[in-house]
Amino acid sequence: MVIRDPDPRDEAAWRRLWSGYTEFYQVDVPEAVTALTWSRILDPDGPVFARIAEMDGKIAGFAISTLHPSTWTAGPNCYLEDLFVDQNVRGHGVGGALIDDLLRLAEKKGWDRLYWHTDAGNETARALYDRYTKADNFVRYRIPLSDYIEWGNSERDAIG
Repeated sequence: MVIRDPDPRDEAAWRRLWSGYTEFYQVDVPEAVTALTWSRILDPDGPVFARIAEMDGKIAGFAISTLHPSTWTAGPNCYLEDLFVDQNVRGHGVGGALIDDLLRLAEKKGWDRLYWHTDAGNETARALYDRYTKADNFVRYRIPLSDYIEWGNSERDAIG
């Protein structure tokens, strides 16, 4: 297995896996956002980056992360936003290899923290993640701003 930076020639294989990833989480990511994500991955000056796992000359998985400053640490934090492994090679160490690769990059580049979240019911992923660290007690809140705007001022004013 080889873990490497993506190459523009990887787009079709990445899109195949990306489609499987979004299907797994039952979300519909618009094509424009998928295209933008791929362009962000390839932008060497942007905070979004990806690592590709390749087995036998085929892309077997990916990790997409965002590097950002933190108010709690001096060095950058790496948020592992998306990790996905082709279902045909699950159980062969691809997910762990991608996390291990990020940990090596963190050490090499001086990052202070690597963190991620997953669906509470994703037992397969959690079994892997629990080998690295235990889940913390934080609860995630997320407001898509399109929903917030539609919610309207009267409801916001009524509660606050």
